[in-house]
Amino acid sequence: MPDKQNITVVGSGYVGMSIAVLLSQHNTVTVLDIDEERVNKINQKISTIVDVDISNFLNTKKLSLSATLNKESAFKNKDFIIIATPTNYDIELDTFDTSSVDSVVAEALQYNSNALIVIKSTLPIGHTSVLQKKYSNKEIIFSPEFLQEGTALKDNLHPSRIILGGNSKKCKLFGKLLQKGSARDDVRTLYMPSREAEAVKLFANSYLAMRVSFFNELDSFSQTNNLQTESIINGVCLDSRIGQGYNNPSFGYGGYCLPKDTKQLLSNFEKVPQNLIQAIVDSNKTRKDFISDEILKTQPKVVGFYRLIMKDGSDNFRSSAIQDIINKINSEGIETIIYEPLLSKKNAGNYNIIDSIKSFKKSSSIIIANRMSDELIDVRSKVFTRDIFGNG
Repeated sequence: MPDKQNITVVGSGYVGMSIAVLLSQHNTVTVLDIDEERVNKINQKISTIVDVDISNFLNTKKLSLSATLNKESAFKNKDFIIIATPTNYDIELDTFDTSSVDSVVAEALQYNSNALIVIKSTLPIGHTSVLQKKYSNKEIIFSPEFLQEGTALKDNLHPSRIILGGNSKKCKLFGKLLQKGSARDDVRTLYMPSREAEAVKLFANSYLAMRVSFFNELDSFSQTNNLQTESIINGVCLDSRIGQGYNNPSFGYGGYCLPKDTKQLLSNFEKVPQNLIQAIVDSNKTRKDFISDEILKTQPKVVGFYRLIMKDGSDNFRSSAIQDIINKINSEGIETIIYEPLLSKKNAGNYNIIDSIKSFKKSSSIIIANRMSDELIDVRSKVFTRDIFGNG
């Protein structure tokens, strides 16, 4: 196994925090962030995200992990620089906003031209090659992450595969570091050109979005025709070619990755004939509209929305399907209230936040929950959910 390496991880969100903890088991890892509060948390062994495994590792494992705001100390004399900054989808440009990644690459190379720069942020297909050409540097690679919110470290410890968009000596060394950090001995590790690695990420997430959409449309059909969704899904999924997983109906796919990754892949298909990718993107809006219409049919006076997060164990509100449904209900002039303990009233924007779960349940004519919770059992008759299996 390789000797202990000096590594900097830029960004402390789901990807950055999980990869930093993973690699700090056997290496010296510095997290660079622009948020002083996050930096202080890491230095106090507090996770910047909600993830039980990360919190446990910080409290119980001997990790070589620290955080800083200082770019020079973060980049100088490091063997590897990992970029895990956001690449949000820009609707006007019809592509990811890669400005944060691009600026980090430029800054890192100013201080350190010898490190392998590993981009973990999701990119448009071909963007890593653009950076390699711009800086005449082949030691800029892309390596996708395949994480779920709330289980980011677990997914890093037990990866389905490791993908690296490069084939150099340093790239293979980095692959060994990921293997060593993993709790598995048999992780498939694939080395490929950066463009193919970028495509793996977008196609994998688009397939998952397609699967979510498929079972959501199955559920829409069942609701409309008074059929038992659970029976149909069980019958369909017993086929080994289809299998279980990602088959529990929801209000739509959301979160950090699926909405933006499907749109980015569609954008990359600009000159390629396609029907399916467009359908995946369109299907999500159709599902949210359908759910909104089903709620409106009940003619509620006050619609209560239980949680904005995607699922238990997560603190992510980004692009959650329920937010679009809230907006649709609000546009019809119907009063909406929200119970979300992770969101304070001062940070709630236009949302009407109710702090007390008791008051929330009493005030709601109907309660909308993407996923059922034990907190709602006593008002089950009020709850509208498409959570058939209760498995997240």
